[in-house]
Amino acid sequence: MLILGRKKNQSIRIGDEIVVTILAVDGDRVKVGIDAPAHIRILRQELEVEPAKSASQNTAEDSK
Repeated sequence: MLILGRKKNQSIRIGDEIVVTILAVDGDRVKVGIDAPAHIRILRQELEVEPAKSASQNTAEDSK
């Protein structure tokens, strides 16, 4: 993992098409802007869908 420090209004370029800009910093919250082509899918990590469990896994967990 690459770790970079950035201040408000500073950016990071990823490849030729993606620019991540720090828009605001307020305490422990950071507002980030992402400029990327429409075909690039961008999701917050906590919203990413977990792979569905198989029926056998669900049954085994339910019986505990």
